[in-house]
Amino acid sequence: MSRALDHSLLDATLLDLLDSPHWYVGFSGGVDSTALLHLLTRWRRGRDDVPAITALHVNHGLQQQAAEWVNHCAWICRFLDVPFKALDARVEADGEGLEAAARDARYAQFEAQLGEGDVLFLGHHQDDQVETLFLRLLRGAGVEGLAAMPAARPLGAGRLSRPLLDTPRSALEAYVAEHGLSCIEDPSNGDTSLDRNYLRAEVLPLLAARWPGYRKTVTRAGDHLAVAASALREARQLPATQFSCVGDPGLPVSSLVEPDSETAAATLRDWLKLGGYPAPDALALAEFLRQLREAGADAAPRLDCGQYQLQRFQNAVYLLLTQDNLPEALPELAPGQSLTLPGIGDIGLARAEGEGVWLALDERPEVAIREGGERCRPVARKRSTSLKKLLQEAAIPPWWRDRVPLLQLDGEILAVGALGPCASERWGDVGEEDEASWQLYWKPAVAPGFD
Repeated sequence: MSRALDHSLLDATLLDLLDSPHWYVGFSGGVDSTALLHLLTRWRRGRDDVPAITALHVNHGLQQQAAEWVNHCAWICRFLDVPFKALDARVEADGEGLEAAARDARYAQFEAQLGEGDVLFLGHHQDDQVETLFLRLLRGAGVEGLAAMPAARPLGAGRLSRPLLDTPRSALEAYVAEHGLSCIEDPSNGDTSLDRNYLRAEVLPLLAARWPGYRKTVTRAGDHLAVAASALREARQLPATQFSCVGDPGLPVSSLVEPDSETAAATLRDWLKLGGYPAPDALALAEFLRQLREAGADAAPRLDCGQYQLQRFQNAVYLLLTQDNLPEALPELAPGQSLTLPGIGDIGLARAEGEGVWLALDERPEVAIREGGERCRPVARKRSTSLKKLLQEAAIPPWWRDRVPLLQLDGEILAVGALGPCASERWGDVGEEDEASWQLYWKPAVAPGFD
């Protein structure tokens, strides 16, 4: 019989998270997340030291009822007096299937919401943990994979917390029934063509009939594997993260081609975990490492992992965020203004001390990107050179060369992100009476987590 569920069971987790700026709850409207949201609201009742809490619902747009589910979740949050935010996720199926693509899209949306130190709570429970372990076992996972889901891990600028991992699904179902809570039932949960649903509906009931306590013993085995995985990580010396000239985090190629394939895979998984990123599929990772070993020095093997990619450039393998589409029309940039542009990053014009680009306050240079054929002369050079060649010489990674921002006025390139100012009539230490000296600022939208 499932143990009675009470909000006081969250004490051990929540008391250590009171200094977080904000709490978020992943709220699908199903039994698990509904129980978690209700437990959190009851736990915080009467306390004045609890961070603000917001429910996040991700609409994948994969079911006809998706819009109704958004309305249902908004209604539940009004009932519980919890702020609600709906997020739309773009799901693009890849080689790992629709389920994995939806998960990646969901986590990308969650990560984008988290500020420094924020916490995201998810309603994963003991049955989820057991199912995950069996699925990974059937896929041939190693010790790290069989450790299944951690109770907490970094996620973007914040942290992810799963406070219900020791709680069986039956206890959550009993809880929502006891409190009369209305929950969504996703019709895809009955589709036994999906591996997890088949395991849940066909296989695990047979185990329960023979070994009723299998959830606890399997969970305990997962805990032992997590301890073993941690010990192996500590025994391995993780190579230092290196960064491209624009800040992309990466690992030396030598650290992934000189050890044996299993050690190399473990090194890469440990490094990704350090940054808060999920590990790639084992088979896809093995193929990527094979390509690294066998490809020539000029080759650039690439592994698409959903929310991020791994790609070789020169002597390192870099982690790249899945790049946003560039804006259809790039803006003008006023002196003193700063902007955040999708696919490019933060860009602005800051006052320069001494030499700079001289602009009047009412002048608006254009932000542009390379189209091909552009030339400019960096102030330290004597001759004009093609922009393509300049970017190559500066070791700007290929994935940035068509996204480096250019500052232009009247068709003339005044400055190039990552390269600096160009010689022009606007460059120098003296301008007209109503002009001031400015410099281009660019912070690329690189993958966080390795600072």
